[in-house]
Amino acid sequence: MAENNEGILMIKYLIFLCLSFSAFSTGYEAEFPKGPVDELTPGSLCIRPSEYRYPERIPYCERNVDTHQKEGIFKEYRQLGFRLNPNDRKNYKIDHLIPLCAGGSNREDNLWPQHVSIYTQTDPLEGIGCEKLKSGRIKQAELVELILAAKKNLRLVPETLSYLTRI
Repeated sequence: MAENNEGILMIKYLIFLCLSFSAFSTGYEAEFPKGPVDELTPGSLCIRPSEYRYPERIPYCERNVDTHQKEGIFKEYRQLGFRLNPNDRKNYKIDHLIPLCAGGSNREDNLWPQHVSIYTQTDPLEGIGCEKLKSGRIKQAELVELILAAKKNLRLVPETLSYLTRI
């Protein structure tokens, strides 16, 4: 009987692995990423600030992403299987996962190629969120958590935007 339970658990585990791998590989064969890939873009904060901003004195890094760095980001995401068309560059921007205004860095682990269909949804979060930082109505840690969650799951964008508007 114990052997039977172990067998069932092993089958469930294998099914879980297969479904996980299937979901993982399918997502990377899309035209463009719907969100940042954690392995490449976990996000990072500014560690060499040019200034400190807001009542919380958040380290701020000036925008500094050159063409070579941007091309490298596109290349890394293409190597994962995304079909980012180099001739369609006008429909993409290199996004700071953690926005500079919220203390994000210019390091490659905070950058990803964001399609226009994605950034038109998520960019308003950054603007209003950083205005709330400026007025002291939200702390950096909370804003970063909200933005990361919304950029990784676009279904959270409307709710997050509504919350940021209310606070």
